[in-house]
Amino acid sequence: MTIDRQSLRWNGWGKADQENPLPEGAAQWEFIRTALGMRALPSTPAKRFTDVVLPKSRLNADAISRLKEIVGNNQVRDDDYERAFHARGKSYHDLLYVRAGKLEVAPDAVVYPRSIDEVELVMKYCLKNNIALVPYGGGSSVVGGVNAQSGALDRAVITLDMTLMNRVLKIDKKSMTATLQAGIYGPELEKALNEHGVTLSHFPQSFEFSTLGGWIAARGAGQQSNRYGKAEKWLVSAVLVTPKGIWKTESTPASAAGPNLNQLVAGSEGTLGIICEATVKIHEVPEEKDYRGYLFKDFASGVKAVRAINHADIPVAMVRLSDAPETYFFQAASGGSGSGLKAKLQSLYLKAKGLTAPCLMLVGLEGDKESVAYARTRTAAIAERYGATAIGTGAGKKWYQGRFHSPHMRDPMMDHGLGIDTLETSTTWANMLTLHEKVTKAIDEAISANTPEPGERGIVMAHVSHSYPDGASLYFTFLIPRKLDDEVGQWLAIKRAASDAILAGGGTISHHHGVGTDHAPWLAEEKGPQGYRLLKTLKAECDPDGILNPGKLLT
Repeated sequence: MTIDRQSLRWNGWGKADQENPLPEGAAQWEFIRTALGMRALPSTPAKRFTDVVLPKSRLNADAISRLKEIVGNNQVRDDDYERAFHARGKSYHDLLYVRAGKLEVAPDAVVYPRSIDEVELVMKYCLKNNIALVPYGGGSSVVGGVNAQSGALDRAVITLDMTLMNRVLKIDKKSMTATLQAGIYGPELEKALNEHGVTLSHFPQSFEFSTLGGWIAARGAGQQSNRYGKAEKWLVSAVLVTPKGIWKTESTPASAAGPNLNQLVAGSEGTLGIICEATVKIHEVPEEKDYRGYLFKDFASGVKAVRAINHADIPVAMVRLSDAPETYFFQAASGGSGSGLKAKLQSLYLKAKGLTAPCLMLVGLEGDKESVAYARTRTAAIAERYGATAIGTGAGKKWYQGRFHSPHMRDPMMDHGLGIDTLETSTTWANMLTLHEKVTKAIDEAISANTPEPGERGIVMAHVSHSYPDGASLYFTFLIPRKLDDEVGQWLAIKRAASDAILAGGGTISHHHGVGTDHAPWLAEEKGPQGYRLLKTLKAECDPDGILNPGKLLT
């Protein structure tokens, strides 16, 4: 693989030459403007790269020369584009800075290792010279997980871009495991496995632009996690480079030899070591996939159905339930609501069924034909029990085909004075509706207190996903008119209100995005005094000089 960061957007999501999914004049713009109560959508383009001024690198020529001796001349970059590209992740918060050209946290150099040996040599160099080391895969973190922070005022920062370590090392079809280098991107990983008739089937929304190491480091979840599990479930073992040497975790299927150290690796966010290789559980490529939709009269009925599906141990790949605002918004924003005869007939039909504010449940089934047929019958019966109207495979196919598209919509929205962000949590079934109500209210009130103009408002919506017998994830999205004179302050007020409501309401600060810098202020409260001290002690043991990904996870 060659280094080709120029083909990707340094200040947004996706490829540099991708087509705008929301072009000027699209009907969605008027819908969004009206929904937010805005008189007009302002033009707020990102700053051009040629107008961005980066801080001078703190690494001198001798340091750059030594790094090139370790990994090769072409694998060390300190040009402005590489430094800007690796400065931050892809959260809304990050993009407020990046689009404004405020890149005070840019790395002093970017190093692309190709082997564990090279990672270890770079680690030793950084230790010797007190240089912070930030691991970077796809850079898709939405919680400040890859920001090039030094942790000390005068300390240089090197970002370690792992994407040249992208090989499949071994596929064991007897044990159904695969060993891969951590820098492999999602599409490359699946293509290589599929050629052998197997799959990892970890498909987060960031799949196109995220890597195996990042999935593990963030304790991530794919959209079909009901069947294939979160990262901590499919991780078999890992190889990390730490400041104290190579760390290889156990690789047996099960063990009673003390705590499973793989559970420390998953969610470590690059603070304990650099994940270089991982062995993961794989599956046969499913014979059949069936995605279909159901409409419920209200969110509570849908929650009961999702819970019942989980309690019945039905082998589903995915169950996703949108609340009424999300169901309506994405239908309307995708051009699905209109004034034509078909739209009017659909509206009349839904009203006749008592569905004035319906909630959409999508069910994804994957496996052999027999298991899919069984699961389809069982889930349909449960949905009917709770009053659902089956709407067939159309909605499921539409979601499946566009399941990676949502992040591409954010950049054109930000070009028009809009802000859109997401946050997620998980809680028990007993607490699900209460937490949904409390967090929605907290976000809505914070938005109302921070709108740019009187009469303007935000949209708050959510869905249940990644469900378990004892509970599920709640995933919130909010769309706002940006307060252009205090964009970061506006976001902070909303983020704090939501995070406070989540912890006070019995949720976790993150189900699958991770902690990074954005959630670090709430981690101590969630873990408790003893648990937090244990994490800090572990960090001090693995990284006593604090060079690994400073400021992330722990404050």
